[in-house]
Amino acid sequence: MPLKSCQLVSIVLAALVAGMFGGPWVALSRSMSALEPDVFLAVVRRMSQNIAPVMTLLMPVTLLSLVPVLLLSYNKQPKIFSLTLIGFALFLVALLVTMLIEVPIVKQIETWTVPTLPGDWQQLRDRWGAFHVVRIVTAMTGFILLVVGAIF
Repeated sequence: MPLKSCQLVSIVLAALVAGMFGGPWVALSRSMSALEPDVFLAVVRRMSQNIAPVMTLLMPVTLLSLVPVLLLSYNKQPKIFSLTLIGFALFLVALLVTMLIEVPIVKQIETWTVPTLPGDWQQLRDRWGAFHVVRIVTAMTGFILLVVGAIF
């Protein structure tokens, strides 16, 4: 598969990942602190049920789609290689933040009920929100770098 075709596939996949992070944030996640506890718990459960199965497949496939671009551009297209490598690293950071911080917090929240909310539930919710912004920034920046590498 030629380099440009590989870039197109990886850019489309990266756009989906970045969109899966950014869209819910614009629509809902940045308003989580305004939700009553029962609504907050219901929203977290529903978002997790909807997003987790998609992202479990989409994030690794997106990272794997960057490998052919790196291999095809190595020593031939240094700008494409460099931008793709940085993009790869940023998407890897997003994956690590997801797996090491975000998912464990969501799994913990999914066990709560309104009567069993821990005393620090709001701090944990806010921690999830702060790291979600990290995922958005890393994924969006990675996506932009992939597009820049393909265009220039």
